[in-house]
Amino acid sequence: MAPRGLFVGLATLDLVQRVGQPPGVNEKVVAQRSDLAAGGPAAVAAVTFGALGGRSVLLSALGPGPVARLAAAELDRAGVHIVDAWAAGTDLSISAITVVDDTGQRSVVSRNAEDLTAVPPADLPTLVGDTDVVLIDGHHPQLAVAAARAAQAVGVPVVLDCGSPKPVYAELVPLADAVVCSAGFATDSDRSDTAAAALLADGARLVAMTAGAAPVRWWTRQDSGALMVPRVAVRDTLGAGDVLHGAVAFARARGMTDPVRVLSFGIAVAVLRVQHVGPREWLGDQRLRSLIVQL
Repeated sequence: MAPRGLFVGLATLDLVQRVGQPPGVNEKVVAQRSDLAAGGPAAVAAVTFGALGGRSVLLSALGPGPVARLAAAELDRAGVHIVDAWAAGTDLSISAITVVDDTGQRSVVSRNAEDLTAVPPADLPTLVGDTDVVLIDGHHPQLAVAAARAAQAVGVPVVLDCGSPKPVYAELVPLADAVVCSAGFATDSDRSDTAAAALLADGARLVAMTAGAAPVRWWTRQDSGALMVPRVAVRDTLGAGDVLHGAVAFARARGMTDPVRVLSFGIAVAVLRVQHVGPREWLGDQRLRSLIVQL
């Protein structure tokens, strides 16, 4: 049976413009390429999980608006099943994203989930009970906490995607099996050590911190280490961290618990992603299959 993953959190519609250089004040530039695709940490992780051979379910707030319908259709084409927890609010957020052609670096402007209200569905215990892993990105806090508590109740591992600090993490970390943080969570090595110790003390079994092309540092209650990120020609970094989180969730759904193997797999998939221009082209890379076989 294919691994099953439930992804709880943010969905957006990403408008991605690829440019030679970012525009300055009152300056216009012509994009070399434009893409429209569903984005958001949970959504991109769900797409990744599905591309690796898993069955992805996204629990998010999309709503009935025209932007939401575009995002939902794109996610459906990517094989992601959507459970819409929308209760009230405006249409889904559009993320305006600029990617610089020479470096692959991206900048993002978005409302995220600020204008949407999500309510946990009545069948949430069934959704959680029918999965092998739950990934939570911290957006839609009520939804996040309900899903994490339901997962803990039935022993389903929770992977927590910690981006910039959010108040809800205080409730989520004690319920998480693995906490994978981005560079914005702690800005230097000393703070990383302190933050990791606090997260472990709060209940996490594994803490990892990514920092772009820098080594991925990790900690458990028994051990710690760092994993090098292979040097490649970077074409597009958009969603690379979300791809890593989706791959880590896939490894956990397959029953993998060794931190080095889990994180090495996540790194390998993310490294493959950044070598491709555009949000979805990397899914067709034939090397993806060999990574799965090696897991």
